Amino acid sequence: MRPLPYPVPTGQPRNGLGITALVLGLVGLVLGMFLILFWISWLPALLALVFGAIGVNQARKGLATNKAMAVSGLVMGILGLLLAAGSAAFTVVAIKHVVDDARGKVKEAKEERKAAEAEEKARHLSFGEPYTFGDGLKVTVAKPEPFTPDAFAHGHAKGNKAVQVTVTVVNTGKERVSVETGLPDVNDADGASAELVIDGSGRQKVITGYVLPGRKAVGKYAFSLPPAAADRIEVEFSPDAMRWDDAYWSGPTR
Repeated sequence: MRPLPYPVPTGQPRNGLGITALVLGLVGLVLGMFLILFWISWLPALLALVFGAIGVNQARKGLATNKAMAVSGLVMGILGLLLAAGSAAFTVVAIKHVVDDARGKVKEAKEERKAAEAEEKARHLSFGEPYTFGDGLKVTVAKPEPFTPDAFAHGHAKGNKAVQVTVTVVNTGKERVSVETGLPDVNDADGASAELVIDGSGRQKVITGYVLPGRKAVGKYAFSLPPAAADRIEVEFSPDAMRWDDAYWSGPTR
């Protein structure tokens, strides 16, 4: 009679490790299915793998009778580890996507802010420099010239300094464009609004109506400035204040 490779157990079978492996394997699988719990699912899955392997070994030696249970725990431990690893990889990719998206939005916001700042800077010019609005109208405000109101002028106080502002609008597009806002606003050196001067000399001209492609329209306006703030002015103008922000021309009046 051939001797048995392992001694036949005479006591109770050691099935505890197989049962433990099965329970831990189930716990590892369940936890691994939840992305927010993957970081703790690997531990029961790893223990299930270890205990399952020991349980299978004991069953082979005849020390346990629940080999199938130990094998199931071993397999579920392996699957739990794979699931935990996959969840971890997915979470890392998802977090990276969120971070990259946030960085992209921050970068986009910075670029938009820089573009807005550049646009704002581009709309502040010196007298004689042109600015082209979105409808193709290129506007230039010439350096102010002295203006002498006639005796019947309205808006000019005695002792003030009157200047004439000339606005030239050129249509650089291919279609006619309407000038909806033909009057500029003028601020003196103190930032106060200057008074529009109206007299009967016929020297002033308001830009109205359409400007045809390739043609230009010239407006001439007189403003009265207080002596203490007459050395420098800022002219605001937009051909359509409802669509386009004002551009600003500034400089000395002498």
